[in-house]
Amino acid sequence: MQETISKRLDLETAATDHRETDYDIDSLFVNRWSPRAMTGEPLEESEFLPLFEAARWAPSAFNNQHWRFIYATREDDEWDTFTDLLLGGNEDWATDAGVLAVIVSKTTFDHNGEPAPTHSFDTGSAWQNLALEGARRDLAVHGMAGFDYERAAAELEVPEEYAVEAMVAIGERAPPESLPDDLQEREQPSGRKDLETIVHRGGFDA
Repeated sequence: MQETISKRLDLETAATDHRETDYDIDSLFVNRWSPRAMTGEPLEESEFLPLFEAARWAPSAFNNQHWRFIYATREDDEWDTFTDLLLGGNEDWATDAGVLAVIVSKTTFDHNGEPAPTHSFDTGSAWQNLALEGARRDLAVHGMAGFDYERAAAELEVPEEYAVEAMVAIGERAPPESLPDDLQEREQPSGRKDLETIVHRGGFDA
């Protein structure tokens, strides 16, 4: 238990060294970031399924719960199918994850079949829940756009009324030194734009 507490404190210190908030918020939001360095060790279901449980409780329009998660562990026969989808250099580190997941969202409402304009917005809420729960458990959780969307839809047999949104790598944290040289210096929490840049009172240019 003491080792777990010490590890959590070390990770929080690393995040707060690079981030500063203007207002008092829970440290979980600040300490969530997107590490790439993972050990390549398998994860037990009891370690990663709680992340999907957290995602399950996200808000959604008409309670449609648009999100779906298609995953494989490195012990599954389908693992190579998921790793073969990776692009843009993600294959250099994401193959060390314990779990790879593709997030898709239902583009229509269940109750009437009409288009659901907030399906991506709502699924993003589920992803955020997953990422925060992963941070709370000191896991590396990294969302990706660098993969083949069309092949993901085809090879994972995603129905037509679902849109492929993103891919996620989940794994045990590893030291930055385990990454390729060009990624080691990027293995730290990033900053954020000022509130004045992202929040507009009364109108966008007001």
